[in-house]
Amino acid sequence: MRKYFFLLLAAASVAQAQTKLVETNLSDNIKVIKVNEQIALGYSTASGVQIIKQDGLPFKDLNKNGKLDKYEDWRLSVAERAKDLASKMTVDQIAGMMLYSRHQAIPAQERGMFAGTYKDKTFSASGAKASDLSDQQIAFLTKDNLRHVLITSVQNPVVSATWNNNVQQLVEGIGMGIPANNSSDPRNGANKDAEYNAGSGGAISQWPEELGLAATFDPAITKLFGSIASKEYRALGITTALSPQIDLATEPRWNRFIGTFGEDPQLATDMARAYVDGFQTSPKAIAAYQGWGNLSVNAMVKHWPSGGPEEGGRDAHFAYGKFAVYPGNQFQTHLRTFTEGAFKLTGGTKKASAVMPYYTISYNQDKKNGENVGNGFSKYIITDLLRNKYGYDGVVCTDWLITANEGDKPDVFSGKSWGVESLSIAQRHYKVLMAGVDQFGGNNDINPVLEAYQMGVKEHGEAFMRQRFEQSAYRLLLNVFRVGLFENPYLDPNASKAIVGQPEFMKAGYDAQLKSIVLLKNQNKTLPIQKGKTVYVPKRTTPASINFFGQPVPEKMEYPVNLDLIKKYYTVTDDPTKADFALVFIKSPVSGGYSRADREAGGNGYVPISLQLKDYTATDARAHSIAAGDPVIDPSITNRTYLGKTSKSNSAPDLNTILDTKKAMKGKPVLVAVSMSNPMVFGEFEGQVDAILGEFGVQVEALLDIVSGKVEPSALLPMQMPLNMSTVEKQMEDVPRDMIPYKDSNGHVYDFGYGLNWKGVINDARVKKYVPKK
Repeated sequence: MRKYFFLLLAAASVAQAQTKLVETNLSDNIKVIKVNEQIALGYSTASGVQIIKQDGLPFKDLNKNGKLDKYEDWRLSVAERAKDLASKMTVDQIAGMMLYSRHQAIPAQERGMFAGTYKDKTFSASGAKASDLSDQQIAFLTKDNLRHVLITSVQNPVVSATWNNNVQQLVEGIGMGIPANNSSDPRNGANKDAEYNAGSGGAISQWPEELGLAATFDPAITKLFGSIASKEYRALGITTALSPQIDLATEPRWNRFIGTFGEDPQLATDMARAYVDGFQTSPKAIAAYQGWGNLSVNAMVKHWPSGGPEEGGRDAHFAYGKFAVYPGNQFQTHLRTFTEGAFKLTGGTKKASAVMPYYTISYNQDKKNGENVGNGFSKYIITDLLRNKYGYDGVVCTDWLITANEGDKPDVFSGKSWGVESLSIAQRHYKVLMAGVDQFGGNNDINPVLEAYQMGVKEHGEAFMRQRFEQSAYRLLLNVFRVGLFENPYLDPNASKAIVGQPEFMKAGYDAQLKSIVLLKNQNKTLPIQKGKTVYVPKRTTPASINFFGQPVPEKMEYPVNLDLIKKYYTVTDDPTKADFALVFIKSPVSGGYSRADREAGGNGYVPISLQLKDYTATDARAHSIAAGDPVIDPSITNRTYLGKTSKSNSAPDLNTILDTKKAMKGKPVLVAVSMSNPMVFGEFEGQVDAILGEFGVQVEALLDIVSGKVEPSALLPMQMPLNMSTVEKQMEDVPRDMIPYKDSNGHVYDFGYGLNWKGVINDARVKKYVPKK
């Protein structure tokens, strides 16, 4: 009956629409037939796909067999179509659907991790267009049957849209005509410094980072972001967002804190729900798409069951941070953002369409098998919990490169096969499949997936493995069908140019930035400072360091912001004696958790991660780490303690700049603007300055709109600021809000939910809703 309901509904819709079909040309090869107000069929004459008619209606003959198959019939439910296509696919085709590409820049970079070539030449030497496909992209789309592509930087919206059309034309002519489901990590922020935000910036609306959205304490703003960003994504050819990051950030030293909604379970849960609803809800749902529409964007929430409680704050992108620990027994608390947020949407799509487990070994949490392996390899974490206990039947995709081999040292950015390091690459793929995962992030190569299939045939028989592959194919195809790609995967590049970064979207993002800036201190109502005053902005020194990818970064001393932007508000001087006030820009402290020098000197290599600006010696750390062990690298290291060791600060110059500026200003106001990626210790300098502003990835103009009084601050802290490093060491990695917060010289406590406006401490409805009563 359900099938006939959709047929009747579609027929009625067509009857109400114009009887004469309208065909337009997007290019010489790409044509679009408008069937009705909701359905348009886009196809390429170069792909060999023909339009066939049945019941007077047009359909795409994607597999070129001259008849209408169920999966080609847009009148049927997406579930029926996905099931039909999965049953028709070969094992090789399904294996290709299970692949998720490594990071693809458009055009391909000429060197580094994301490099590519064009007819064996670099882009600049090739004469290729920026929208052309690289050699590597053509290979994995044609030879490996890959249909999920991760996009990072794009030259501009027109290039991105044209590149998408080139991809779709290519794959439309292959096999079953399955379109590409292109995806992106977060790209609407200002930060661009790691693997997971490599596409940020450019001609697109700019919003605060997730932690900044949390600082608004307003889920409606986060939902608005999702609804706007999804329109921009679709205009770029992106139909899956590898976001939001809904890990509960209970470990203050974790370097991915900035990408979360903070440490409070209720606030993070509400934000997670709003974000996914915003992305997945199409302005007009299509009945046959079952709650979805052709402007929906799939949201892949990450990271199950949470990457937040990393031991000592060390991140699992590296072998030194492979363990998540739960000393406070709060494993269930960390699931709330998923089970009560992303899996309980208010919109018609009901649940986030995909989930990504984190690299971490959720240490000693497998209560059934006692196995300590990375979450993507764990049948207990994926099948027993996520699928069976919590009823999740969407796509599960591994985090990137978990099946690859790890580096030769714990701090090398490479494969992340935590807990299964001794298995072969093919064996790791097989273990992932048997854990209940559908897709392999960062793998362009079909061969280990096919090897894993044969392993399953040997152990369970052909029928079992065929059914297992079809199960994943159905889930993966469902996410392609319900965003309308089988009907029309093509874009009008000129329309894309008009949509991405349009003024209305830019204004909404800027307004959100303003609402994300936290005023922490305002001694004697120093702020606001009227426009036209004279300001001194000292240069910022950044010591030499190693970046996220292990590449050396030289020391530099430069102005922290573009002074031309400051000059729109104030007169700028480099002489403190001529200034009315000083504005010092700093960043929250940065340090690593592993030292090769310590290891080479006979230590275990593990050092403290510090949240203070000056050097820090860990006198209150654990004498014995909760977790340790690596069968490939340093198998003799059974204790990852860093008790008594010193973390050499990369942020000490910031403290010196603040104190030197205080002295140079001779009693005139000193303001500090902190770009906050983590909680930090404010006691080192708070008493020496007059005002402190905290921001989470905003434009300089937004900060100056607050400083100048054009806009009143309204944001609240989405996390605690610790009294000192002792309370950081004594807090438990998995427990929210368990530090002693800092109390400033005015008696204000920098706790979760704290913030100032011009009148004083904010105590509005948001505070009453989210801040626990003392």
